[in-house]
Amino acid sequence: MTHLADIRTDYKRGALDENHADPDPIRQFTRWWTEVLASELLESNAMTLATADASGRPSARTVLLKGYDKQGFVFFTNYDSPKGRDLAVNPQATLLFFWRELERQVRIDGTVTRVSAAESDAYYDSRPLASRIGAWASPQSEPIAGKAWLMAKAAEMGLRHGLNPARPPHWGGYRVTPTAVEFWQGRPSRLHDRLLYSLLPDGLWRRERLAP
Repeated sequence: MTHLADIRTDYKRGALDENHADPDPIRQFTRWWTEVLASELLESNAMTLATADASGRPSARTVLLKGYDKQGFVFFTNYDSPKGRDLAVNPQATLLFFWRELERQVRIDGTVTRVSAAESDAYYDSRPLASRIGAWASPQSEPIAGKAWLMAKAAEMGLRHGLNPARPPHWGGYRVTPTAVEFWQGRPSRLHDRLLYSLLPDGLWRRERLAP
């Protein structure tokens, strides 16, 4: 039997240093994202989203990155879901990418706002029809009677909304505008490279190395 304490990996695939990292964290993310795409990793845009409710109780789940730029990182979901309720009262979040094959992580802390209705509409309209109907059918994270109930609800919504359903008012996008971005590159002997970018009041970024 393998013991948990004996499971370990010595990371050797890359390095990250101040001489080669971009001074801007979004440009540095783009560098890594380009390499991720070239590596053809499965679900490369999957990221952990951590939120907290009004009392500070945290929760986390995996969502998919659907866009990013200097304004932030965008994902879409049901506004009435637990994460939506958390963000309504505490609009702060952390995103975490873990690209195991490249031995890299990126952690993003930031403030969260809803994207514009036009942006949500555009992404919703780009989704497959079954996914658009699913957004109407699913009361996300609420208890339901069973799979048969969900399939019947999807069929009902399909008949009701037809081939060109409008975006449900309870579904749309959020943008995480970063205030801190950390890039982590695994290194041998657990002496990992960690560069933290922190947003300053003047809008510039401070970059510093963290101990592993």
